[in-house]
Amino acid sequence: MRRRLFLTSVLGASAAVAGLSGCAEGESSAATQGAATKPLADKVPAGTSLKIASYLGQQQLQFRLAKLPELPFTVSNWLNIGAGPDVINAFRAKSLDLANNAGIPPIQAHYQGYDAKIVAIDLTRKPNYLFATKPGSDIHTVDDFKGRRLAFSQGQAQGVVLLRALKKAGLSYDQVKLVPLTSNQFFTALQSGQVDVAPLAISQAPAYLKQYGAKGARTIDTDVVDLLNLLWAPQSVLSDPAKAAAVAAYIPQWAQGQVWAYEHPDVWNEQFYVKTQNLTLAQAQSITKLANKPLFPPSWDEAIKWEQETADLLAEGGFVKKFDVSSLFDHRFESIAAKAVPQEYRK
Repeated sequence: MRRRLFLTSVLGASAAVAGLSGCAEGESSAATQGAATKPLADKVPAGTSLKIASYLGQQQLQFRLAKLPELPFTVSNWLNIGAGPDVINAFRAKSLDLANNAGIPPIQAHYQGYDAKIVAIDLTRKPNYLFATKPGSDIHTVDDFKGRRLAFSQGQAQGVVLLRALKKAGLSYDQVKLVPLTSNQFFTALQSGQVDVAPLAISQAPAYLKQYGAKGARTIDTDVVDLLNLLWAPQSVLSDPAKAAAVAAYIPQWAQGQVWAYEHPDVWNEQFYVKTQNLTLAQAQSITKLANKPLFPPSWDEAIKWEQETADLLAEGGFVKKFDVSSLFDHRFESIAAKAVPQEYRK
C-alpha cells in the first residue's frame, strides 16, 4: 500500500488510473496505426515541421558548430526541455514532437497510458550520474544509504540509476526512504537537507561541490550506468507520414552532432560549458573527460533487453505494472543512426 500511495503522489491520480486501466491515451485509430508500419518516405514533404526538444540549446549549438547541412524541414520550435516528466506533459499538450531522454521516460509514459515510441538509440557505457550528499553528511558509500532519505524521480534516468545502485548494494526499497521529487528539485532538496542523497548528472557535480564541498558535501561514484540515450516521439507524430519522414531526416544529424562534440572537446568546452553554462574551463574539462563515446547500434537487441530489465525493476517495486517493452520501439528507424556515423561509432 505504501508504494501504491507513493506512486499516486508522483503521477497524480488521473495518471495512475490511466496506467492501471491499461488504456492508451491518444491511441491512434486503426488507419493511423497502419500508417506507422508503412516504409518511411524517401523525402520529407514540403511544408513539414517538427517541434523538437533541445535542452539548454545543445542541439542547435552542435549543429551549428559541426556545420551540418540544413534540415529538410522546419523546426517550428526548439524547446528548452529535458526532464522526462516535462517531456511527457509536453507530448500530451501537443507542444512537442521529438525529444531526447534516457530509457525510463518511455516506460513511464506507457504506464500512464500515453502511446509513444523510441526511434533512435545511443548506448552509454560509462556512468553519466553520481550521488551527491547533503552538506555535513557522514555518507561515504552506497551501503550507507540504508535508512536515509533518497531523492527519487520515478520518470527520469536518475530514478533507475538509484534503483539499480540499491539493488547492486543489496538494499531493498523498504530499507531506504524514497522521497518523490523531479530532478530540477534535487539541488534545493540537498541544500535544505530535505534529502540525504540525490543522483546528479556528472555535469552538475562541479558546481554543487564548488558551493557546498567546503561544508561537507561530497559525491559518491558508482559503476551503475544508464545505458540508453534515445530519441522518442508520440505515436500520433509517427503515424503522420510527413512527420515520420522528418524524424528520420533528423536522426542522422542528431547522431553526427554527438560525434562532433565528442571529437572536439576543446571547442565544446569553451562554446557550451564556459560560454553558456558559466563553468570554468577546468570544470568543463572534468566533465568532458568523463564523457561517453557515442555508440549507435545497428541492432536494438541489447537496448530492448536493458529496457526490459529496467521495466521489470520498476515493477518489482510496485512502481509500474509489468509489460513487454518491445512495444516501445519503432523498428522502421532502427539502423538510421548507425548508418550516419563512422564505423567506430557503431556498436
